[in-house]
Amino acid sequence: MRDTRIAERTRAALAPRRRHAAALTAVIALALAGCGGATIEADTPAASASGGAACGAFNIAVNPWVGYEADAAVVAYVAEKNLGCKVTKKDLKEEVAWQGFGSGEVDVILENWGHDDLVKKYIDGDKSAVDVGATGNEGVIGWYVPPWMATKYPDILDWKNLNKYAAQFKTSESGDKGQLLDGDPSFVTNDAALVKNLKLNYKVVYAGSEAALITAFKQAEAKKTPLLGYFYAPQWFLSEVPLKKVALPPYTAGCDAVAAKVACDYPVYNLNKIASSKFMASGSPAAELVKNFKWTNDDQNLVAKYISEDKMSAEDAGKKWVDENPDKVKAWLPAS
Repeated sequence: MRDTRIAERTRAALAPRRRHAAALTAVIALALAGCGGATIEADTPAASASGGAACGAFNIAVNPWVGYEADAAVVAYVAEKNLGCKVTKKDLKEEVAWQGFGSGEVDVILENWGHDDLVKKYIDGDKSAVDVGATGNEGVIGWYVPPWMATKYPDILDWKNLNKYAAQFKTSESGDKGQLLDGDPSFVTNDAALVKNLKLNYKVVYAGSEAALITAFKQAEAKKTPLLGYFYAPQWFLSEVPLKKVALPPYTAGCDAVAAKVACDYPVYNLNKIASSKFMASGSPAAELVKNFKWTNDDQNLVAKYISEDKMSAEDAGKKWVDENPDKVKAWLPAS
């Protein structure tokens, strides 16, 4: 894959990456949530595998980037195998996931990239949600070029020189401007405002998904073709193709306060977990698991690689990491 604003950034996650939903109502969006049509079944208490309190239903929102899938894979596996929870994972865009806290459709968002507007509405406002602490991941969002471009044109890593290279980035979709390739339209992004406010001769074009964005960068490096695009960390792909970040005007506190006027780089995001207030007060052992869950960018990238590159199922990827990291998992479990 993030201080965010819905207005222009459709924010998820630097991180990187990094994610707002379109103008769907909560009822419609949640009814249609997930490619597999996941639904919340009636709570059926299940005995905790650790011998503690029954867990019952545990509903995890899954936002559309593989780093988040890695979070969910591991937490879901531990909740099911160690705590006896009945886990339902729901594929939801970021803003829509927050709408599920009040209705009970969503218990937790495992990787939040800022979203100050949603914090004001759901945490400070109707108090249906609470901040459950850091994930341990540090998120970075920015503009990147493939390594070959940074080697051949080193000054391209300064935004002030981007107009000099705009013609190289023209595509059929960008017309007479250079293309700035973004990923999923719901990802956290200030890019349209940045292009306008920095007076850059570029047009934001959406690849449509994280996978499409990765494919574009992979091909650009392999074929030595120009590409300027949005990207973020943590992301396993950066260990395969070390993209080079373009330096935008430095971020300062409040420089992104007004979405339409943003003319600075993205901040570094200390990613955190957001959960339903009712869920966290329920006494469920899964609530304690969510509170304690914490790992590193390297941990997440490894599980994300299992899923994306090694083509493992989420459950198998979660199991592999859990089996190899028993001490970390033990620290997340409720005290017996």
